[in-house]
This record gives sequence, structure tokens and C-alpha cells, in this order.
Amino acid sequence: MEQFIPLLARILLSAIFIKSGIDHVLDPISTQQYMASVGLPFPSLLLAATILILIVGGFSILLGYQARWGALILIGFLIPATLVFHTDFPKEEISFFKNLALMGGLFMIIAYGAGSYSVDALNSLSRETKKRIRR
Repeated sequence: MEQFIPLLARILLSAIFIKSGIDHVLDPISTQQYMASVGLPFPSLLLAATILILIVGGFSILLGYQARWGALILIGFLIPATLVFHTDFPKEEISFFKNLALMGGLFMIIAYGAGSYSVDALNSLSRETKKRIRR
């Protein structure tokens, strides 16, 4: 049963990133306006980068494919996003701490990997099999 916990954690953790990326695709104008309202330059370019990071990073975590890199990229996104958009306390306090919790989950993936039920684990098995065949 323990071997399924990383899979469940990845599904739950990735959902917010994938959903957020899709929401930005479906309503780009609101997101661009919000970015511009806090003084960010080039909101169209930043929106495209945000969508790419959220969706690619989210699916990396979900599938467990290059999960450590996906987690690192998402942390690299969350740190500035949290500092720019979620430091207006008390209004943004919950979002601020939610992002800290997300970073905690992502750091767990960096530290411990994606788990047994992941593309990374499957690729690792494939490499081990190839090594045995070569011997």
C-alpha cells in the first residue's frame, strides 16, 4: 500500500498546477490585466511562460517524468509568483501559505523522487535491464 502514496501525492499536487495553467489559457485577458496591474512588464510574454511552466511542470509531476526537474522548475516559478502576488497580508495570507505548502511538496519530490509508479521509475528499470543485458 505504501508504494501508492507517492502516486496519490503526485496526482493531488499536480492538479493545482495543471488546472491553473488551463484557467490561464481559457481566460488570458484577466491574467494579463492582473500582471499589468502589479507592474509586471510584458504581460503577454509572461503569460505564455506561466502557462508553459504550469502545464509542463504539472504533467511532469503527474506522470513522474523528470519529476525532480519539473518540481525544481515549479519552485522557481512559485518563489517570485508568491513574492509578487501574495504578500498583501491579510488579504493574500492564505495564498501565500498555500504556495509555501506547495513548495514543501515539491521539495519532497526533489528529495525522494517520483516513487515506484512513475515514468522515472520505469525508465530506471529499463536502464538496469539494459545494463544486465550488456554484461
